[in-house]
Amino acid sequence: MRILVVNWQDRENPQAGGAEIHLHEIFGRLAGRGHAVTLLCGGWPDAPPHAVLDGIDVHRVGTRHTFPFHARRYFERRLAGTCDVLVEDVNKIPLYTPRWGAPRVMTLVPHLFGSTAFQEFPAPLAAAVWMAERPLGRVYRHSPFEAISQSTADDLVHRGIARSHVEVIYPGIDTVSYTPAAGTRAPVPTFAYLGRLKHYKGVHLVIRAFAAMQRRDAVLEIAGAGDYRPKLERLAASLDLASRVRFLGRISEPEKLALLRRSWALAFASPKEGWGITNLEAAACGTPVVASNSPGIRESVKHGETGFLVEHGDTAAMAAAMDRLAGDRALVESLGVTARRFAETFTWERAAEQTERHLARILASEGFAP
Repeated sequence: MRILVVNWQDRENPQAGGAEIHLHEIFGRLAGRGHAVTLLCGGWPDAPPHAVLDGIDVHRVGTRHTFPFHARRYFERRLAGTCDVLVEDVNKIPLYTPRWGAPRVMTLVPHLFGSTAFQEFPAPLAAAVWMAERPLGRVYRHSPFEAISQSTADDLVHRGIARSHVEVIYPGIDTVSYTPAAGTRAPVPTFAYLGRLKHYKGVHLVIRAFAAMQRRDAVLEIAGAGDYRPKLERLAASLDLASRVRFLGRISEPEKLALLRRSWALAFASPKEGWGITNLEAAACGTPVVASNSPGIRESVKHGETGFLVEHGDTAAMAAAMDRLAGDRALVESLGVTARRFAETFTWERAAEQTERHLARILASEGFAP
């Protein structure tokens, strides 16, 4: 197959995140299987306009802010006629690629913002993102979809996409790099948050839940960067937690692995995610998760088996779950063993094989012709 993937960023972009990891893990494997894979994406200041990454031929045009204004024109001028199927990875504003004239279009959706855009962006930008998603059910109604969770599939159906058009293919997890290690668990109850420090991620809820715990010797380590950090630091200080809440900033992969291994649980309180990849990374390290029972997240935690799910925003319930773990080291280890087995069922090889079969069916089907 000749596959053209359209995404705002590639994995070398300084702003790259989970969506880019997902893209390269799957389509890099498809390139390795002999398929011709091209990626059209945005660049950044001084970025080379062309690269080959994971066997993928990468074309960069514009920047994070200008890419949507350049993408279609670049496709028409340089890439039209070079692909059998165009895969649009919708992880920001949709680019409406079904209107571009490609022979087939498949739409890959990690998650859609919806009203949560107003928790991440300033009001004018949030309104623009919300409005850009509104026509999705109409513009993409004949497009087959790949969603990374059942929650995302439900969201697409809610927006007017036929459920029969949506294939759910869960992401993988690197269970070779992320592993348990004997003797690494911290001697005192230690909880971790790992991710961007944005308001919509709910880190403030994790801090408030930690403050409500009965155990006063527990520690909370917060790893990640973002513009919400100063407010989170002030919140921790106001709750008299400055000595027990540690802000680690952006950490390296070895530091991330060490954090997940020493923690008694990962805490996550986002109202909505496409998936919970960090939850699975913790699980692969044998570490339970305490998280909001939110779309996307609930599929990456098995309540009572790999951790605990609580109603989103219920900090008392989250505190109780954290106290339960803090008071029972044996429970932490037991949940961790089950969590590791759960994580091992998610592999990138499986995700790539399922995506390959899905694309082959799309190319063989007349029902999805534009």
